[in-house]
Amino acid sequence: MIEILVGSQMGAAEYTAEQVAEALEKAGYEVRLHLTPELTQLTRDSVWLVVTSTYGAGDLPDNIQPFADQLAQNGGDLTTVSFAVITLGDTSYDTFCMAGRTMAALLAQNGAKLLLPNLEINVLDADLPEDQALAWLPQFIQTL
Repeated sequence: MIEILVGSQMGAAEYTAEQVAEALEKAGYEVRLHLTPELTQLTRDSVWLVVTSTYGAGDLPDNIQPFADQLAQNGGDLTTVSFAVITLGDTSYDTFCMAGRTMAALLAQNGAKLLLPNLEINVLDADLPEDQALAWLPQFIQTL
């Protein structure tokens, strides 16, 4: 089971997550997409893929902030969870992809195991974020 946790303020990260979910399903994986992730709804013996944008001054999008707060306050034992992070950001800000780094740190603090370095997508690049995420996907699948 791959739990995809979405943090999206304007929709780009959500669209990217949907494209990734579709590709994973075509590759034979069972996927659940969470637009408002909650700790109690997630399978602990699984892989969590966070797909989030960075909003404002390095902030998490509104829909994933409560989940991050849950992790920060008492995420519990996540040692059976493996995870990866895809973050969308803008390199013209010094807080480029900070939301993804925040999520990775919170998951690791609760014992979750990072599968591979964060994919940090610059939304100013010519390639669309979803295309960059799909190009990265085989590397992610290899770690499963």
